[in-house]
Amino acid sequence: MTPVFIYGTLKRGFAFHEKGLTGARFLGLYQTAKPYPLYIAKSFFGPVMLDRPGEGLVVQGELYEADEARLQVLDRLEDVGEPGSFRTDLMVEPIGGGVALKAVGFMKDETWLEPLHSDCLSDYQDRRFVPPWQR
Repeated sequence: MTPVFIYGTLKRGFAFHEKGLTGARFLGLYQTAKPYPLYIAKSFFGPVMLDRPGEGLVVQGELYEADEARLQVLDRLEDVGEPGSFRTDLMVEPIGGGVALKAVGFMKDETWLEPLHSDCLSDYQDRRFVPPWQR
């Protein structure tokens, strides 16, 4: 099983959660061990985290366990394999303190920032996201 750090539309209560994480083991509320730039961007108001550790803000999210089949579902939901969309490893730690661990995180590159709709964020709570089935 692989720990997966979720910071956007896959979080509980957001559009992709039921499509990707129903039945997955929730490990708790976590945050990145280093700052990362997180924005709201694109015409559909999606959360975009750039793979630039040390820039931006510490990002809060949720940690889940995922097997290989679930990772493939998450990859599809996160457009992994499309230009500028990929997954990488990052260090996360429990919010409030605890032992840091390595988890998979979904990242985008700068091409996903047009148009930009926010300043740098630490906690994605925006409700403007338009899922693919409503675009």
